[in-house]
Amino acid sequence: MELHEALYSTRAMRRVAPDAIPEAVQARILDAAVRAPSGGNAQAWRFLLVDDPGVKGRLGPLYREAMDALWTTVYASRVAAAEADPDSAESRSFVRMRRSSQWLADNFEQVPLFLFGFARHDPTGGSIFPAVWSAMLAARAEGVGGALTAVLGIAHRDAVADVLGVPADEGWHMACCVSFGYPTGTWGIAPRTPAHEVAYRNTWGEPVGFEVPAPLWPAAGAAYTPTDVEGAGR
Repeated sequence: MELHEALYSTRAMRRVAPDAIPEAVQARILDAAVRAPSGGNAQAWRFLLVDDPGVKGRLGPLYREAMDALWTTVYASRVAAAEADPDSAESRSFVRMRRSSQWLADNFEQVPLFLFGFARHDPTGGSIFPAVWSAMLAARAEGVGGALTAVLGIAHRDAVADVLGVPADEGWHMACCVSFGYPTGTWGIAPRTPAHEVAYRNTWGEPVGFEVPAPLWPAAGAAYTPTDVEGAGR
């Protein structure tokens, strides 16, 4: 797969089939992930793959509880805005995201594979994310969709560590969780705020100096049709 196609079309794919991901595919995804750049090549992080039904059965209720709390706290104002103005483009986009996110919560135990990321000696946990992104790009090349979430670590960090058997005295903290499976939706370029509207140059608030009103990939004439399919996530 051409690099830019992977970069532009690797979006959150939350609705997935229950089909198992072969271990050979898992190995290629994980091997690509560990090649990611890491400060000092220290790799001060660890991955934990979860596909055991019993383990997923213990994590599912925790995830649903965390998502229920998310809708009533962090996203409360957006939920209210979508209910007040359901026909706006922003509301429709939010509703699509909420539906696909809720599908993942409701069907947590049927998702074939989860990748949990743990970091230490890194207060932000940020050093793991190049490896996580590499895993998601490698999965895209294998036709496997992924969705990154941190809600379990925020809401139930200790409980998740207990379920997964993470040593309590070694300084590991959960940075993220990625769900993986074969998508039931369609790959496509996710709608995003244009680059020039979320970037500055040299000083906060100063224009970046160029405008990108539409995705720069695919190149003119490329045979590719962007999609925004409900369930493919955002």
